[in-house]
Amino acid sequence: MKLRTKICEHLEDITADTIKKSTAYECAECIKKGDTWVHLRTCQKCGITLCCDSSPNKHASKHYITHNEHNVVTSAEPNEKWAWCYEHKSFVEYK
Repeated sequence: MKLRTKICEHLEDITADTIKKSTAYECAECIKKGDTWVHLRTCQKCGITLCCDSSPNKHASKHYITHNEHNVVTSAEPNEKWAWCYEHKSFVEYK
């Protein structure tokens, strides 16, 4: 049985043509502290790229918590095409 993903209104229009892409392959906050990261996420509201929840500092999640309207991130990893909405805990893959 294939799992159907419920897509929230924040993710409905996400496509490869509409996403904000990372301009640098680094976590802006980790760089300031001299820390490292595991994977990167790009905020679709402001375009900042920050580290994921598998990283020690979890900067992308912290960004959402402090900037509540910045609820959608996309993977900044090469060949990954997905988006996540923190508010609705909703996920979508796009082409």
